Amino acid sequence: MGEFIVEADGGSRGNPGPAGYGAVVSDAATGETLAETAEYLGVATNNVAEYRGLLAGLRAAHALDPRATVHVRMDSKLVIEQMTGRWKIKHPDMKPLAAQAARVFPPGRVTYEWIPRERNKHADRLANEAMDAGLRGEPWKASASTAEQAVGATGTSPAVGREEDTAAGAADADARAARAVATPSAGWAPADMGPPATFVLLRHGETPLTPQKRFSGSGGSDPSLSDTGREQAERVAALLARRGTVQAVVASPLARTRETAGIVAARLGLEVAVDEGLRETDFGAWEGLTFAEVRERHPDDLNAWLTSPDAEPTGGGESFAATAARVAAARDELVAAYAGRTVLLVTHVTPIKTLVRLALGAPPEALFRMELSAASLSAVAYYADGNASVRLFNDTSHLR
Repeated sequence: MGEFIVEADGGSRGNPGPAGYGAVVSDAATGETLAETAEYLGVATNNVAEYRGLLAGLRAAHALDPRATVHVRMDSKLVIEQMTGRWKIKHPDMKPLAAQAARVFPPGRVTYEWIPRERNKHADRLANEAMDAGLRGEPWKASASTAEQAVGATGTSPAVGREEDTAAGAADADARAARAVATPSAGWAPADMGPPATFVLLRHGETPLTPQKRFSGSGGSDPSLSDTGREQAERVAALLARRGTVQAVVASPLARTRETAGIVAARLGLEVAVDEGLRETDFGAWEGLTFAEVRERHPDDLNAWLTSPDAEPTGGGESFAATAARVAAARDELVAAYAGRTVLLVTHVTPIKTLVRLALGAPPEALFRMELSAASLSAVAYYADGNASVRLFNDTSHLR
């Protein structure tokens, strides 16, 4: 059984700004470097990048020896204190990141230590290399890394902007965590990556609110399917039964998605699992209203919402940034759980558009440039190297 040291770091040039992480796994007895990993994250905050670095380091250690014991060293006081349980994780969108990290190894096999920045130079340099590569439009490559050789000679790059690790900084990171998603690198996935986790994305069938184009999120009346919606679900079920490729069904907890998923799963002979991360955005006071009605009653809030992913609907609804953070966390957990399998995710407009947007590395405003019909099918494949491939979008041929 191995004993490893994991040193991880993350940074953002602007906070939020172009961000990346780096992590290194070494042998606890000899100090030999066993693995390095780094990734450009796009636009993110320091705290998000640091958590992603921790997660990557733990996964790298697990790949070397899943029975190992691990000692994590980081210069982020926030991450160390939260992972040891001494500080609470207050923002709900940061909890999934910590939960994923806590599940890599069984309880009791990982310990945590805060170290000064000057003792974390290896991971810091990897993070900077990933950011530099990302800004050039290139993936980070371990073969080109100079991090290990440069540790002790160059120190920490001053290009990484940081803020004090405070609860306020964590909340800011949480609100923008939607952007902390790897930008897919160019090119085809290598042939030896193995089968991807493929998500077949099904928007639920129509409800009484759908034809009227009313806001219908997770904070409203939670309508069931209409007769038309149930017929649509039956048509989807027939198509997927003919194809015979779906191996599992996961649904949002809302009534319309669970009903749609139940109809399809019954035809496929599968059970329905429910994932809270797949629920629709909470549209606050806009629930049940048409776009025109919102424009008339809340024009300033609507304008802000249309121009910023951080803007919330009137009355304390959920921003697109918060939705994307939740959806990205659910995606990561589902990719890990269903590696190499084809899974039907029965969900809503915003989560499906978000998954497609993130797979393409598109900006938040891309959400407003996609049309997604009721009971439509889309598909995204996720490979072991972090690349994603959009294979289908808004297919409604089965409804004709």
